[in-house]
Amino acid sequence: MSAPERLDAFMARANALYYATHDPFADFTTAPEISQVVGEVLGAWAAVTWQAMGAPVPVILAEAGPGRGTLMADALRLVRRTAPDFAASLRLHLVETSPRLRARAAAVLPDATWHRRIDDLPAGPLLLLANEFLDALPIRQFVRRGTGWAERFVAGESFVECPATPDLPPAGEGTVRELCAAALALAGQLGARLARDGGAALFLDYGPAESGPGDSLQAVRDRHPAPPLADPGGADLTAHVDFAAIAAAARAAGAASWGPVPQGMFLARLGLHRRTGLLARANPSRAASLIAAAQRLTEPHAMGRLFKALAITHPALPEPAGFSE
Repeated sequence: MSAPERLDAFMARANALYYATHDPFADFTTAPEISQVVGEVLGAWAAVTWQAMGAPVPVILAEAGPGRGTLMADALRLVRRTAPDFAASLRLHLVETSPRLRARAAAVLPDATWHRRIDDLPAGPLLLLANEFLDALPIRQFVRRGTGWAERFVAGESFVECPATPDLPPAGEGTVRELCAAALALAGQLGARLARDGGAALFLDYGPAESGPGDSLQAVRDRHPAPPLADPGGADLTAHVDFAAIAAAARAAGAASWGPVPQGMFLARLGLHRRTGLLARANPSRAASLIAAAQRLTEPHAMGRLFKALAITHPALPEPAGFSE
């Protein structure tokens, strides 16, 4: 029998295999796949933010985890039509490790430069978009036992616990705390880069607004929940994003942070409903589906409350669009 594997190592290995061998959109649907308006309003957000940066030329427009390229294709279509100066100034870069997904996105974004890591992006002013990227980063889990903590390792299809000494405050028996070192390192690197070179990063993902205890590890297969430890690489593994910790790590590195705010509120402030109405009037046969998609993205009982928007920016930038009324 092999030795127990720490949860973050198990999750990283399982997700690398999953994204290399599966079409994730057969198992789940993301906001840009639900409505073209998501990419369009995020393209507008990037254009407005570029103006607030002083309209630097060139500027790197990047996306982390572009999937099939849907979000960026929709964003660029709007940008080319409504913000030609920004369109001429941007240099498109995409961050993706899966060869399978790279091939899918390259079919619709042939002019992109590809990278495996965000910190491989070239220096210079940056606008980064990332939708449901942070939730797939590997986490560690700690469980309070007696007067100390134990860390969860994976053995077969079960957890085993090993004594650990994390820097966590005391808690009640059985309390579970999650840490995502990869997300915190990314926030620190981005915060330092944005403070140095200028720009902004926008994350849309799901999780609570405040840090807190809880076991949020989950797996999805065929659009249904699946056992997280069974069949590594056969399902998508994710966990809730600790937005408060990520914002704090970015600020500690010299950047400013904004939010998190509920996705429904954020997209509505960017004009999602107004744009949906225009499309619905221009395409009566699609009106019902367009309106239903907008409701799914913004209603609190659907994706509007659990999903959040968080921005990290150069400290001199004003509050980005969508983060206040």
